[in-house]
Amino acid sequence: MTTAPDPDLDRLAVATIRGLAMDAPRAASSGHPGTAMALAPLAHVLFTRILRHDPGDPTWPDRDRFVLSNGHASILLYSMLHLSGTGVSLDDLRAFRQWGSITPGHPERGHTPGIEVTTGPLGQGFANAVGMAIAERFTRARFGPDLCSHHTFVVAGDGCFEEGISHEAASLAGHLGLDRLVCVYDDNHISIDGPTELAYSDDVPARFAAYGWSVVQLGEAADDLDAIEAGLRRALSGQGRPTLVVLRSHIGFPSPHMTDTAKAHGDPFSPDEIRLTKEILGIPPDTSFWVPDEVVAYYARMAEGSRQAHAAWAGRLAAWEEGGGDRAAWDAAQAGRGLPGWEAKLPSFDAGSEAIATRQAIKLCLDATAPLIPGLVPGSADLTGNTGMALDGATAQSAGEPGGNLVHYGIREHGMGAVMTGMAAHGGVLPVGGTFFVFSDYMRGAVRVAALSGVHVVYSWTHDSVGLGEDGPTHQPVEHLAALRAMPGLRLLRPADANETAQAWRIAVDADGPVALVLSRQKLPVLAGTAELAAEGVPRGAYVLAGAGETPDVVLVGTGSEVALCLAARDLLATGGIAARVVSFPSWDLFAGQAGAYRDAVLPPGVPRLAVEAGTSFGWERYADDSISIHRFGASAPGAEVMAHLGFTADHVASRARALVRG
Repeated sequence: MTTAPDPDLDRLAVATIRGLAMDAPRAASSGHPGTAMALAPLAHVLFTRILRHDPGDPTWPDRDRFVLSNGHASILLYSMLHLSGTGVSLDDLRAFRQWGSITPGHPERGHTPGIEVTTGPLGQGFANAVGMAIAERFTRARFGPDLCSHHTFVVAGDGCFEEGISHEAASLAGHLGLDRLVCVYDDNHISIDGPTELAYSDDVPARFAAYGWSVVQLGEAADDLDAIEAGLRRALSGQGRPTLVVLRSHIGFPSPHMTDTAKAHGDPFSPDEIRLTKEILGIPPDTSFWVPDEVVAYYARMAEGSRQAHAAWAGRLAAWEEGGGDRAAWDAAQAGRGLPGWEAKLPSFDAGSEAIATRQAIKLCLDATAPLIPGLVPGSADLTGNTGMALDGATAQSAGEPGGNLVHYGIREHGMGAVMTGMAAHGGVLPVGGTFFVFSDYMRGAVRVAALSGVHVVYSWTHDSVGLGEDGPTHQPVEHLAALRAMPGLRLLRPADANETAQAWRIAVDADGPVALVLSRQKLPVLAGTAELAAEGVPRGAYVLAGAGETPDVVLVGTGSEVALCLAARDLLATGGIAARVVSFPSWDLFAGQAGAYRDAVLPPGVPRLAVEAGTSFGWERYADDSISIHRFGASAPGAEVMAHLGFTADHVASRARALVRG
């Protein structure tokens, strides 16, 4: 049953939203009222006439997704969550932008019920929405439209579309033909500095048409609820392409002095201006946070159709399972996990067997375990084979292959990162994306948002050091390990060989948040002891690989390809009577989470420690007394030669260790 709109209640609801959009920033002395005021009619139409959402269960898998990419207008979304009964109270609105509230300055996933993704850095939410549309299509193809058939809606403004990430994501969406993706372009011509014409003269609709999007021009219809609804319903038809709905709005409307001004963007209105505007709106001018009961009741009635749709979906899920549907696969895909026992398929490698680059080892791990990870969707930024993402038997995701389980992101690293965040936030997939480690710089904004929001994505960053060789310093990471280790919420592992890579993949699949695998271009030996010790040692972040039963004179601490150097140096030191322990240290954050007794057992207090890592020494002072590191950019030459010139040889490691022992 669908409830028909009530024009009088529609007008009252829009006025109520605009009142809240002024009141919350005023109470906080901080915030962005203007965009929320301008888009109040759009939000009202979406939440009462278009979106399929259940306020009682905002995580229902087959709900429509809504993303506010211009997240500075967060009070608009919080107001809608309050009116629709999605766990945001009037007191929460009063606590806008305050410590401990669930209404922070920008929407944060996992912090507020009903928030799909963390937005604020402009353009990120738009790219997240592209990822959600990919995940929806993959899940629909994988499990059928009875279990997954919904749309993704995103609102974005000029700030989002000026950011380069929007170009990457929009281009990919058009190429893939994501016809369940609807973007509303808030065309308000205002930025913080003033009119957008100061720096921006793009023909945005033409640009999106060139990307392969359908474009619906609504013109001056920001307050015409029926025109907005009609435009959105046109967009729902898709016609094989994503749709851009262009809405010319007026920031701060209907304020008598702030409409169409830059101040309306980021400055709370004065009490006098709020009073005048509320008089125009016909709501109590001297009452803050006024929400009439009849508006709340109206929203509850208008959501009845969505609640019924949710109930019908639950019935279809039960019937599908009773009819032989693979519920375990559905649950694993929704969680981005493997089926029970999946890790038994992880490959193991014998010491002394053929050397293998860890970027090649990750491919072997993916190939071996993919049949037991139903939502696995790897991909790469044009480096699919180079980064180990060329999954055997995979089909490329495309308009013609909606169930394709391999994404060719093209040369769009930042877009790839944010699209993966959206895929993970949607559910139904475990996205794994690869590029060269040095280009994690291009992804960093998206990686930070993934870490902030705790989504389950995996990055396969390969060509991890100056050992890359001839491509030279533009392609050789130096400072990247230190920079990414500093990021809260990102689990980073740099495995030493193929066995450690297998265990790193196990950690990545079972993780709750984002995981970065930092992998070598060059072939590395399979080290003695990793087949036996890595399964327990890698999850603890560091472990004794050689010399566990000895009283060491020195501890050699290595990561990645440098662990083999430490082992070779240990043999050299033994000839001079120096007992060296070798510690493989794939993950700082995992090691930091271990009990003090374990950390002391691995790195005995009072024993000198030498860290060996082909990157900057920044941070190693917490674990080592000295380090063989890099304090310059790399060079173009064969990888082994570059490493040797920069001090990464067994002889040099042994020499520095002897000096450390001598004190």
